[in-house]
Amino acid sequence: MIVLEKRPQPSQAWSLATPVLAVLATMLFGGLLFAVLGKNPVEAIRTIFWDPLFGEFAFYYRPQLLVKGAPLVLIAIGLSLGFKAGIWNIGAEGQYIMGALCGAGIGLAFYPLDAVYVFPLMVLGGAFGGWAWAMIPAILKVRFGTNEILVSLMLVYVAEQLLASMSLGLLKNPEGFGFPGSRNLNEYASATSWISQDIGMHWGVVAAFIAVIFAYVLLNRHMLGFHIRLTGDAPRAARFAGVRPARLILFCLGTSGLLAGLAGLFEVAGPAGQVSIDFNVGYGFTAIIVAFLGRLHPVGILLAAGLMALTYIGGEIAQSQLGLPAAAIQVFQGMLLFFLLALDVLTNYRIRMRMREVA
Repeated sequence: MIVLEKRPQPSQAWSLATPVLAVLATMLFGGLLFAVLGKNPVEAIRTIFWDPLFGEFAFYYRPQLLVKGAPLVLIAIGLSLGFKAGIWNIGAEGQYIMGALCGAGIGLAFYPLDAVYVFPLMVLGGAFGGWAWAMIPAILKVRFGTNEILVSLMLVYVAEQLLASMSLGLLKNPEGFGFPGSRNLNEYASATSWISQDIGMHWGVVAAFIAVIFAYVLLNRHMLGFHIRLTGDAPRAARFAGVRPARLILFCLGTSGLLAGLAGLFEVAGPAGQVSIDFNVGYGFTAIIVAFLGRLHPVGILLAAGLMALTYIGGEIAQSQLGLPAAAIQVFQGMLLFFLLALDVLTNYRIRMRMREVA
């Protein structure tokens, strides 16, 4: 009889090996999925993981890895702070949307003014929009003890409806011939976030690296970071150490919302270029995978976001060159989280074989 036996201490070796094993298992079972769809599994895996880095057009795809990974890093860094403290913000997608709406709204309000201060104001608006949306579950949890998982998740659907409403109403382009969507923010240079539009680099990439450094310093060199780690590892000891749960909840949810809002702003002012009904592409949910794949460590999140960005770009190449359906690529990405969570059990438990007792 196979049983799971709890380890006295979590295994450090399994903790480090789990992400690598999860990636390998995803490649294996993803290849089987592609084979069932009638595609060459080896060619499909090579197209997803090799071509964006070393293929014929790798010089174009490599900068896109940074652009695709930047919003994932920003959101995942914010989520990881809360996850470490046992505060579960599952609604980053809604905060991402609200940051984009608030930031884009400021930029469109100044149209057609081309001034250097427009984009900084958009950045502040995006950060405030995400922060304010995250403070709803934070305040409700602190004041009434509500479940932040349910509240933040339900607010995603509210944000999606607001996005559709704005695309069809208040932010709709009056010169767009009736089509939903706002004006193109890239039409006036000072209101965009591009560093180099030729290679697709924008200021969100810089913000992502700054967020990684900020989180690393906070968690390893600041008392607040110690309180975050202590609360997640030993909540009872944290109370004796003088940690104030209400303040920690407000900080963690507020910071994750702020970073998600910034990610939305940089995306709408950069690659997307406008507010549209289908603006959100699931970065807020994918960042959850990135956070856990990176073991909630800032540097690990940076590497995990690069891997996830690789599956995004490689998946697009596989769709165009091999004819793989988009749903298959999404299943492939979902497998990564499934295997990560499944194998992560071995960090805290070991498998034992026992003889079944006979009555």
